[in-house]
Amino acid sequence: MNKYELALVVDAKIEEDARVATVEKAKDYVTKFGGTITEVEEKLAYEIQHMKEGYYYFIKFDGEATVPGELEQAVRIMDNVLRYLCVRQEA
Repeated sequence: MNKYELALVVDAKIEEDARVATVEKAKDYVTKFGGTITEVEEKLAYEIQHMKEGYYYFIKFDGEATVPGELEQAVRIMDNVLRYLCVRQEA
């Protein structure tokens, strides 16, 4: 299994419940596609798309080589996600 990190930038203007639901949905996708979540980190972000604030979520997970592609297809169409990036981590 490879180690990956999915970075999500979530709109700060939405309610906290919606923000939490967005992150939970992304985490559900990780496990749905066969990944195992190892860590989740949250940070306040900088301006994106003329929005002064956003929240960064870093979801670290282990998975097969097919997981990132499937995950990106699902995250691409999620509401409230301003940006995303899935990268493989060094061992």
